[in-house]
Amino acid sequence: MNVLDLDTNALTGIIPSSLGSLLILSVLDLDKNSLTGTIPPSLGSLLQLFILDLANNAVTGTIPSSLGSLTQLYVLDFDTNLLTGAIPSSIGSLTQLIYLDLGVNALTGIIPSYIGSLTQMTVLELYGNALTGTIPLSFESLTQLIDMNLAVNALTGTIPSSLETLTQLIYLSLATNALTGTIPSILGSFTKLTDLDLAENALTGTIPSSLGSLTQL
Repeated sequence: MNVLDLDTNALTGIIPSSLGSLLILSVLDLDKNSLTGTIPPSLGSLLQLFILDLANNAVTGTIPSSLGSLTQLYVLDFDTNLLTGAIPSSIGSLTQLIYLDLGVNALTGIIPSYIGSLTQMTVLELYGNALTGTIPLSFESLTQLIDMNLAVNALTGTIPSSLETLTQLIYLSLATNALTGTIPSILGSFTKLTDLDLAENALTGTIPSSLGSLTQL
């Protein structure tokens, strides 16, 4: 495996666009530095990349659509940066992803329905942004998920009953949004859950008795 790992240093400045010339790179890990500037679109040329980790920096701008070319990616982690704009539609091409973390940025717009096509995913972290709209019905296809965190956004609508297919979930947080309606009884089928957080929404009605089945909480 061809690896460039600069994780956990005190690196500053921008991510060089010349890194897009490392055409046999499998892992690019720049996590936990003080990098600034934007994500170079040239990284979309790294077609052998399995892991792209830019988390815990101060990277700004939008997510380049060119990253949709990285169809071998297993891990895409941009957590805790200053990214803005919408989640690009090209992310829907990354069908090998098992880990997608875009949390703690300033992303806007809706959660795109095409994320539901990423059926290999086990971890989906979109918390701490400014995402709006509803939870996509297409999420019913994400049957391998064990961790889904959509907390601290501005999501509206109800918790869709179509999520009943996500029976592998261990962690589910929809907290600190503007969700309405009742707590769906189907959550009682998530018997592997150890953490369920629906706090700080506008949910009404009664607490469903089916939650008594969540014996791992």
